[in-house]
Amino acid sequence: GWCPLSPAGAQTPQVLLEPPWTPAVLWDRVTLTCRGSGARGATTWYKDGKRWWQKGHESFVVTKSGTYKCERPGTGLSPPVQVLNDWLGLQVPVQELLEGDTVTLSCRV
Repeated sequence: GWCPLSPAGAQTPQVLLEPPWTPAVLWDRVTLTCRGSGARGATTWYKDGKRWWQKGHESFVVTKSGTYKCERPGTGLSPPVQVLNDWLGLQVPVQELLEGDTVTLSCRV
């Protein structure tokens, strides 16, 4: 997919979800992965707007609901990803959709 450019010309990092459904829910055992340029070991994670895990791993399994972002040196912050603690949800695949596309929906209980 397309990644916006930061002022330095490096790709802005993106948070990838596994399983790739949105909205993400805790009971799906969601793994977040920070992808983009910059040193992998220097990934900084933010939860609910606050620095949460500095120089942490590129991936981890989410154990608390919240809004997550990642950052790599010189590339800026990723767009936010929200992980909910809901018991019922209508989910769609994480992908860009255009009018007229066929999409699989998932009603999760």
